Amino acid sequence: MTAGDTGGGSFITFEGGEGAGKSTQIRRLAAHLRAQSGRPVLTTREPGGSAKAEAIREALLSGTAKRYGPFAEALLFSAARIDHLDTLIRPALARGEIVLCDRFTDSTRAYQGAAGGLDPAVLASLEQVVVGQTRPDLTLILDCDPELGLARARARQAAGADEGPDRFEAEALAFHARLRAAFLAIAADEPARCAVVNAALPADAVEAAIRAVVADRLPRLFPNASETVGGHAA
Repeated sequence: MTAGDTGGGSFITFEGGEGAGKSTQIRRLAAHLRAQSGRPVLTTREPGGSAKAEAIREALLSGTAKRYGPFAEALLFSAARIDHLDTLIRPALARGEIVLCDRFTDSTRAYQGAAGGLDPAVLASLEQVVVGQTRPDLTLILDCDPELGLARARARQAAGADEGPDRFEAEALAFHARLRAAFLAIAADEPARCAVVNAALPADAVEAAIRAVVADRLPRLFPNASETVGGHAA
């Protein structure tokens, strides 16, 4: 069951490797949806989004939890997700809002599962307990070559837009290649929920592709029938 199935709000998640441009595209889609849907739009992220979850984020991205292994990391992500869902995401969906989230359960599957070596069955059980029926209506997987994504991340850091590489950005290229394969496998397994977007394209082209997917998959977000890709009338 998804957020839309419950008659509440709409839940869209963004996934992908480091430097795929998720934060930029979330900001752009949020602005577009606010203008076109007439509904409140909440943007958030994982790990984080709520006060307790942000505190856990610091421990995860600093690498403090790494020495305890992928299962301990998965537990911390789950603890953050519980608070995030209870205090922010579920209340917003219940109010009928559109929620755009930078990473969600698929990142745990990819990072701690496929790339970290944790048993997928363990993650599936943990996910069922933590998430329950609060599933995304749509997941946009921003895909690009890991070398390109990491180069973008380094460029942001050099420009002062980001701090130095976090616990995951600092992993070897092979780790990031496994991440990419994991996200693409998730998309192949769940095509009704997931859509892969070529994130190697310029930001404007990626934005247009995302708008096209959202308009096609979630037409209820656009009460005006003339809504089309790029904001131009048909």
